[in-house]
This record gives sequence, C-alpha cells and structure tokens, in this order.
Amino acid sequence: MNRLFFIVAIVGTLLSILGIFLHLTNLFMFFIYCLTIIGLASFIGRSTESLAIITGPSVGGLLNATFGNAVELIISFFALKQGLFTVVMASITGSVIGNLLLVGGLSIIIGGLKYKRQTFNVHDARHNTGIMMFTIIVSFIFPFIFSMGMPNHNIQLLSTVIASVMILIYLFSLLFRLVTHRGIYVSNEESKDNLNDEIAEWSGLKAVIVLVLTTLIVAYISEHLVDTIKPIGKSFGWSATFIGVIIVAIVGNAGEHASAVLMAYKNRMNVAIEIAIGSTLQIALFVAPVLVLFSWTLDTFMPLVFPVKELISMVLATFLTMSITTDGDTNWFEGALLLAAYTIMGFGFYLL
Repeated sequence: MNRLFFIVAIVGTLLSILGIFLHLTNLFMFFIYCLTIIGLASFIGRSTESLAIITGPSVGGLLNATFGNAVELIISFFALKQGLFTVVMASITGSVIGNLLLVGGLSIIIGGLKYKRQTFNVHDARHNTGIMMFTIIVSFIFPFIFSMGMPNHNIQLLSTVIASVMILIYLFSLLFRLVTHRGIYVSNEESKDNLNDEIAEWSGLKAVIVLVLTTLIVAYISEHLVDTIKPIGKSFGWSATFIGVIIVAIVGNAGEHASAVLMAYKNRMNVAIEIAIGSTLQIALFVAPVLVLFSWTLDTFMPLVFPVKELISMVLATFLTMSITTDGDTNWFEGALLLAAYTIMGFGFYLL
C-alpha cells in the first residue's frame, strides 16, 4: 500500500507541475491533482504518526490535531480565498458523513468478510460518539436555529464564540485521553498492540523533512485544484455542494480511509473505529472552527451555519454510527448498513 502511494505521489507531482506549465485541460488536471493529493496525504499521515511516537502522547496528540487533516485544511483555505463557501461547508459535511458512513462501513465490511465477529473498545467508541453528539447538537444545530432572523454581525459573533469553544473542547479531549485518563479503559490485548505500535517508522529529522516538503507540495497543488472546481462542475453538471460533499471530502481524507480499511482487515478494529470516529472529531472540533476563524481575514465571513440538508445528513450519520458502535462488536451486515446510508445520501447530493 505504501509503495502504491509513493508511486502515485511521485508520478502525480511530476504530471501536476508539467500540466500547470503546459496549461493542460481542466478535466485532465483535476483528476491528476486529486490522485496526487491522495498519494501525498499518506506521507503526511506517516510522518505525523512517526513524530507522535517520538514526541510522546501529549505533543503527538497536538500534532495529529494539526496535521491529521492538513490536506482538508489546505484545500479549504484556498477555496475560502476564492469565495467558494458552499464547497467548503459541503466538504466539512462530506468529511463527517464520509468518515462515519463510508470509512466506517467499508472497514466493517472488509473486516467482517474475513472475521465473522470483530470487537473493539466500547468505552472509547461511546466517549467519541458522545463528543460527536455534543458537536452536532450544540455546535452545529444551535447556531442554525438561533441564526434565524438574527442580523449578520450577531451571526458572526455567535459563530466565532462557538468556534473558539469547540477548539477548546478538542484540546480538553486530548488532555483527557492522552494525559489525565490515558490507558484507563484499555484492555490488556490493546496494551500489547499499542506497545507494538510504539516503534516510529522514520527518525524525527526524516519525518520533519517529509512533513514539510509534502505539506508545501500539497499547498501548491491544492491552489491549482481549487481553480478547476468551477470548470469541472460546469462540465459534469455537478453542483458545488456535490463537489464538496463527495469529491473534496474523499480526496482530503483518502489516506485515512485506506488506513482504516487496512486495520480492519488485520482485525484491529480498535484502530479502524478510532480512525473513522476520531478523524470526524478532528474535522468537527478543529478544522471547521479554524476555517471559521480564518474567514475573519477575508472579505466575506463564513458563519458556522450549515444548510438544512447537510445538517440532517450529519445528524443521521451520527445517530446511525452510535447505534452500531454501542455494543462493542461489529459484523459485515452492520457495515453494509452504513455504506448503504452513505450511498443514498451521496446520490441525493448528486441530484441537487
């Protein structure tokens, strides 16, 4: 898998740079950019993971919070600068339902086809889904309801306060899980797995060099990817919402998607479920608030108010994930339910 990502990243980067200078068609370059970013995202994830192991759980948690969704952040930054607020909001929605339903569903199906019953730490799952409920209800639904009839400057103030609180809650969650209550709910079997994982793939210097280089390349390619969004939408008849919910969300989180499925295939459902739900929390509690605060530097502010269809999709995805992960074990049929829900939602957004 790593070799495949390496080939995609190298070949894609060369084709991207060549295509930019030769002014190749938007259609061709759009798909080249997407594949290249997917390949580069895996290197960001591997370098961050190595640094997290080397620096310890506390600093490592902050590194994962910052770079775990770096690709999503970078693409969204450039999209915001071009005023593509619909795409950015939709990509947040797509990341939430994509991680919970697509990644979770595929992981459970792939693992369930090999093992009839797979178990995971129910305490971690309940803890994470509880935070997700807080985020969706308090941080997303609340501003949507209160924004009705509210003047724009009050909506901006409300969104800013909520975004600040969300980031604070995310930092508190890292403190809780990585410092004050680290290992409290971990079984003996999980402890052995964690010990085996404590060997960094790369040295600290190599991880930093790879992280910096790949982040810079992703930033360069993402800027040009955003330039192709409108032409591609017109060519295929895709709405900005569909591009954000499906295309941008999948590209921005492809590396984590592959990792979760691989972990499930190896019967390490704790890791797979943690990736699916944990990445969702990073998007909802870290990426979305950072984008709201970043929009203050632009001509137009991005409020934390989602359209009704996107809000309902995130609520349904959260409830469905909670219902499946509440018992601590999974089978392939439960994965099929999650994947079916994602397919239905995706087709609905396509028809918008």
